Amino acid sequence: MRSRVSILALGVALGASAITIAPEMTRFLPPGSALAAASDTYRNLNLFGDVFEKIRSDYVEKPDEQKLVESAINGMLGSLDPHSSYMDAKSFRDMQVQTRGEFGGLGIEVTQEDGAIKVVTPIDDTPASKAGILSGDIITAIDDESVVGLSLNQAVDKMRGAPNTAVVLKILRGPNKDPQDIKLTRAVIQIKSVRDHKDGDDIGYIRITQFNEQTFEGVRNAIQKFQAEIPADKFKGYILDLRNNPGGLLDQSIAVSNAFLDRGEIVSTRGRNADETMRYNARPGDLSKGKPLVILINGGSASASEIVAGALQDHKRATIIGTRSFGKGSVQTIIPLGQNSGAVRLTTARYYTPSGRSIQAKGIDPDMIILQDVPDDLKGKDDTKGEASLKGHLKNGDDEKGGSQAYVPANAKDDKQLIAAEDLLRGVTKSSSRVISPPSNEPVKVPN
Repeated sequence: MRSRVSILALGVALGASAITIAPEMTRFLPPGSALAAASDTYRNLNLFGDVFEKIRSDYVEKPDEQKLVESAINGMLGSLDPHSSYMDAKSFRDMQVQTRGEFGGLGIEVTQEDGAIKVVTPIDDTPASKAGILSGDIITAIDDESVVGLSLNQAVDKMRGAPNTAVVLKILRGPNKDPQDIKLTRAVIQIKSVRDHKDGDDIGYIRITQFNEQTFEGVRNAIQKFQAEIPADKFKGYILDLRNNPGGLLDQSIAVSNAFLDRGEIVSTRGRNADETMRYNARPGDLSKGKPLVILINGGSASASEIVAGALQDHKRATIIGTRSFGKGSVQTIIPLGQNSGAVRLTTARYYTPSGRSIQAKGIDPDMIILQDVPDDLKGKDDTKGEASLKGHLKNGDDEKGGSQAYVPANAKDDKQLIAAEDLLRGVTKSSSRVISPPSNEPVKVPN
């Protein structure tokens, strides 16, 4: 049986993964098959041992044996899917720090594609966003050291460091892959995951940049503030902005979903065996008191963001506006390997929306698809390829879908998706809006 302590859904910088921490991993097989499997396994382990000894004794220079073992483990896990990997003790500690919402670094969410490090999104108000790092930039070198051959965790580790120290990123940008060096100064990255403000005098706007330990509290406080400041008879509803949100703690995504629900399933996870299915249900008490809700998503919305959008869409509690989400729908189990030995992150399950939809390599399709007007100098740089483009990703049938537009204008006056959400809540119809409706058999949902 598998002992599960807690489940997390970390952002794209950590693989945009739903993660289970498990101290123990055992399975029971029929005796015959276990013996046959063991025989083949030990034969292959002997082969590994033989190669390892040859390297130790005959390589031209004395190798770092610990590095050899860690590289072998990473290679083994990396052959499974893009989100399984080994974390050394420092990387494991860094992961735990990030979930608390504070660390030293640049404030940049990244993923790995074909050996290169790709920017998913810079985090608001961090050195990365201030230096002009863009979603879709390819990082090829860090302080003149190529990232080729580095794992995602190793690259992230090189970008992190003590506050007020400098780092130079070499990036490729745009369809022509124009190279440029960008110098950044590291800072203490305090992730304020929730920002809110009144939109006019009748709408509550809540933006979640990622799901960390403070997220639900931030959303609850925002809801309570709006309810105190906006008279109930004038309150049109909420806009929940999840665009370019790479994910975060799963329990926080469940709590945020629960803030707008009174009952029903929020998400389920399903492993290889039927008895591994886990379901998470809403508790009574809709904190938003049933006010209409619009959720904004785009190609940079992944993992925990998709859990929230999928749950509230399936329950017809929200209208989803924007472009198709990233499509990260698998669960990783974090298996600690003992004191100072790091941990293994292993894909063990997929997660599903309440209606049973798997978002893996498909994403969440909005109820109203609205494209932004992209400036000429950013055209070709505004799309994400999505989970379906990642090498070795878990397959999900023949109808997988790629990524979508991930551009969000800096000026709210130019933000067509935000304007459409405001108009929907206020009952305004504008013929000039660039709206692509769903197929005729999938009517646009109206918030309730």
